[in-house]
Amino acid sequence: MKIPRLAFFDAKTYDKESFDVLNRKYGYEFRYFEFHLMPGNIVLTQDADVVIVFVNDVINAEMIDTMKSYGVKLIALRCSGFNNIDLEAAKGKIPIVRVPAYSPHAIAEHCIALMLTLNRKIHRAYFRTRDANFALQGLLGFNMQGKKAGVIGTGKIGQALIKILKGFGMIIMAHDPYPDMDFSKRNGFEYVDLETLFSLSDIISLNCPLTNETEYLINKRTIGLMKQGVMLINTGRGKLIKTTDLIQGLKSGKIGSAGLDVYEEESVHFFEDQSNRILTDDILARLLTFHNVIITSHQGFFTHEAMTNIAETTLENIHAFMKRKELINQVKI
Repeated sequence: MKIPRLAFFDAKTYDKESFDVLNRKYGYEFRYFEFHLMPGNIVLTQDADVVIVFVNDVINAEMIDTMKSYGVKLIALRCSGFNNIDLEAAKGKIPIVRVPAYSPHAIAEHCIALMLTLNRKIHRAYFRTRDANFALQGLLGFNMQGKKAGVIGTGKIGQALIKILKGFGMIIMAHDPYPDMDFSKRNGFEYVDLETLFSLSDIISLNCPLTNETEYLINKRTIGLMKQGVMLINTGRGKLIKTTDLIQGLKSGKIGSAGLDVYEEESVHFFEDQSNRILTDDILARLLTFHNVIITSHQGFFTHEAMTNIAETTLENIHAFMKRKELINQVKI
């Protein structure tokens, strides 16, 4: 029986380590490529049965047709989002599977890390004390207990976040087009409309997917509805925020601080070492000048547990396809 061949793109050392360990159970033939899958290197999928990609591998209609002609049978996303693939073009040609929930707790905990760091100025204090500067001026924070948190999106990540925020004694408001009323009753919070959430929240966290309805959810108009000095956290998708409007909000003081694990144009920069290059993205460069903005490189998911879950689910998705079993994690087109 032919051993399935897997072409794995945007492969980092930590990806190889987690997948190689778990592949002992399956015995698939892996070919790892360190670069993104692009039109210029699509030929590398020619002998593959399965193509494994990540969030920054953008796959258009032409690439799908080419892979289909090469005999690629399955595209396996090792992430939850799928807005980087032309789904309409893939319809009826190549099925797509994903990892819908590799570690909601990892991302929720990263939201908290951003909140606490911004609030108590941990990042600024760290660099000060390296220079033996132990002054407190400019490090004043606030008690999170009793403050109002607005959580946009109450899927698994949002729910995990709400539980943690309740532990701080915060007042929770949430918004979701498909509210989970049972969870709301059990955890003592209410669903509100977006305008109410924007206007009353001291901290706003974006934990929703990127869709046509949520693209640029945070913009000049919605920022104008917010409290003066609001804290904004985004661990969802970069295009939930119109970055130029965020910068204006930061300059005016309407946005008091921002914690961003994602960025509108992150595919050019994130997951790569850019330290020896000139940063040509003027908007990202401007964001990095604000002392009240923390940018992390899409690392919210990055825990040992999450990496294991990603590898397990991806390989099980492929196994189910090869054995003609139900694809429970197939992207519906």
